[in-house]
Amino acid sequence: MQASTATKGRRTGQPYRVMEWLSIHRISRCGQYRGMAKRLVMLTSLLAAAIGVTILIIYHLVDEPIPPNARTDVAGILGSDDTTGYERAIEVRPFRFPRDHGPHPLFRSEWWYFTGNLQNDTGRRFGYQLTIFRFALRPGVPVRASAWATNQLFMGHFAVTDSATGHFHHAERLSRQALGLAGAQAEPFRVWIENWSIAAMDDDPNVWRLTASMNDAALQLRLHPLKPVVLQGEQGLSQKSAEAGNASYYYSLTRLASQGTLSIAGETVAVSGESWMDREWGTSALGPDQVGWDWFALQLDDGHELMFYQLRRRNGDPHPSSQGVLVDPKGSVQRLQAQELLITVHDQWRSPTGALYPAHWTLTHPPSQLQLDVRPVLANQELKVSVRYWEGAVDVRGRHRGVPVTGMGYVELTGYGTQIDERRSSRRLTPR
Repeated sequence: MQASTATKGRRTGQPYRVMEWLSIHRISRCGQYRGMAKRLVMLTSLLAAAIGVTILIIYHLVDEPIPPNARTDVAGILGSDDTTGYERAIEVRPFRFPRDHGPHPLFRSEWWYFTGNLQNDTGRRFGYQLTIFRFALRPGVPVRASAWATNQLFMGHFAVTDSATGHFHHAERLSRQALGLAGAQAEPFRVWIENWSIAAMDDDPNVWRLTASMNDAALQLRLHPLKPVVLQGEQGLSQKSAEAGNASYYYSLTRLASQGTLSIAGETVAVSGESWMDREWGTSALGPDQVGWDWFALQLDDGHELMFYQLRRRNGDPHPSSQGVLVDPKGSVQRLQAQELLITVHDQWRSPTGALYPAHWTLTHPPSQLQLDVRPVLANQELKVSVRYWEGAVDVRGRHRGVPVTGMGYVELTGYGTQIDERRSSRRLTPR
């Protein structure tokens, strides 16, 4: 969530966060914005280790140097440094909806995360991800009168997995909360970045509409929750490391009926299936000894859902703050602690970027007599964007209390792009 660039700017030796660097730039899509910006600059090798391409950006908000050690890895972005002036996730708080679907701008970061598995009427399988992130550039509210002034950066990721063709399509957008380019609001609920949006329906605020498009795919979905909100961690306070405040407020909708249309490769088809929504906000999460996580969101055909995130230390070992939930068909929640769920890796996949990802797992929870075999629908579901990571659709088979189960889901793997210990990874593999 990996790159460095040469120092650039008029001042040196000042604290710098990579997301603040990103915040002062915006991908220029339309010529009309050029006359509104103070300066147009071309930066080459933006996040070179993550994307390795040149993008056109607009310099507007603040003059900050770009340090040689600028980082966009997970630990760098979600670490605990430079939290002064922000609110932090310290204690249990009440959740109120729809207010908490909306933004929490006094915290440094938050995201609205949707994944799902869909089919057309012939059974053709698709997976999708639509995520919108918000990052605060600095605490407080900008004092300048410019319409471009903002202290909020939005980033969006949209991906579609097509199992029939074996293609993985993905795109990224970066924009600022200014001039209507991006933003979030609670009532009526809406979060957007340009024409990508997640919004409550006008006729029913409990039903949401997702809209996103890229060069080779477009998705419109109507989502209806089939179960109540699940508060993750301790009543919604999800601790990620030992330090107080290295946590997030975190809730999920673990099963949403999904219907709509998908346009791909020039063809538009009706699709239906089920989605998952994760919602988090906080100011810092990972400790200095952590590099990323393996996150599983699985929907089983017996009506249960399993979420588990395994946080990883720099040496590859699981962190004791790892945790999850098992949700029964009626929506009752059983918390899962780090030592209760065993994750065994059986295979790996080497990305063309060089990252080495786990690619086949067994998840075992003895207290529930649950054992699940989890395999990617496609090996290559890596997003090569500002923050390089693997996020993809998976198939699930196994047994639950002696009864065969199947299912679908999504897995997210972060921190593998630059933190690869192949010798240790090979020792952890277990053949099947």
